[in-house]
This record gives sequence, structure tokens and C-alpha cells, in this order.
Amino acid sequence: MTKVLYPGSFDPITKGHMNIVEQASDLFDEVIIAVMQNPMKGSGMFTVEERMEMIQELYKRMKNVKVISASGAAVDVAILHECKAIIRGLRSLSDYDYEVGLQQINKEISDNKVNTICLFADKDYQFVSSSMVKEVFKLGKDVSRYVDPIVQEKMLVKRGMIV
Repeated sequence: MTKVLYPGSFDPITKGHMNIVEQASDLFDEVIIAVMQNPMKGSGMFTVEERMEMIQELYKRMKNVKVISASGAAVDVAILHECKAIIRGLRSLSDYDYEVGLQQINKEISDNKVNTICLFADKDYQFVSSSMVKEVFKLGKDVSRYVDPIVQEKMLVKRGMIV
């Protein structure tokens, strides 16, 4: 069984993230989505638990997608869960430059046990990021093009527009 880890903060999970999960689930036996807190980004819109609940709801019917919370280095989480690779989504050239360095470090720290596989989001999601979604949302604009209705509803509840 080939397992891969898809780590990220997913705050919130976007249709771009979901597109990467769907691609990975077609390619691998099991995709483990690791919801992590990025120490560089502060507390975020949703707690780790809230993000996990949303993602579990989104993937409750997919038998080969598992959701966990994790902390520390993604490569350590991958080794702990016996994953052969870490999945990363690419949107732009700047993502590529960052990911090349990250994959080299992860390969070195894991003693060549964990590879990195980059997947490209479909063209409709190439420029969608959680940060962009939060910014558009804070401006009071519709984010339904960028997030699943389940996620949008949770965002509206956070804003106090839905009780």
C-alpha cells in the first residue's frame, strides 16, 4: 500500500487544496491530510480542530483519504505514518523555487526515505490560496468560487452572519 502525506494549514481548505487531494487519491492507495499549525502565520481563522472537522466532512465518503492533526516537521509526520512521499501543490514559479529547497531538506532529514511529489492544481485554482480567500472574505466578498459550500458556511458562522 502506497501512502502519501499532504500537509498544510488548510486555513481554510480551498477548492485548490481539494483538487490536489482528488488527484492524489486517484494516484495513491491512501492520502493522509495532515492539518498543521504554521507557527509563522499566527492563530488563523479556524482552530486546528475546526479545520479537521471541515475536512473530515468533505471527505467522509472517500475511503482512501484520512485526516489527522500534526505538529513539527512534515517529514517526521510522513515517516511516523509510513508515507513514501509528501504531496505538495504548485501554483506558480515562486512555489516551485520554495518547494525545490524544501524537498531537498526533507530528503536529507529523512535519510532519503521520503520523496516529494508536486501536483499542479487545475487551471481554475492556480491562483487560489487560503490567504487570498481570507482577504477576499474579510472585504465582504463572495468566496463561493474558491471554497466548498461547507467551508463557506463555516466562514459565515465565524463572521456571525449565520447562527
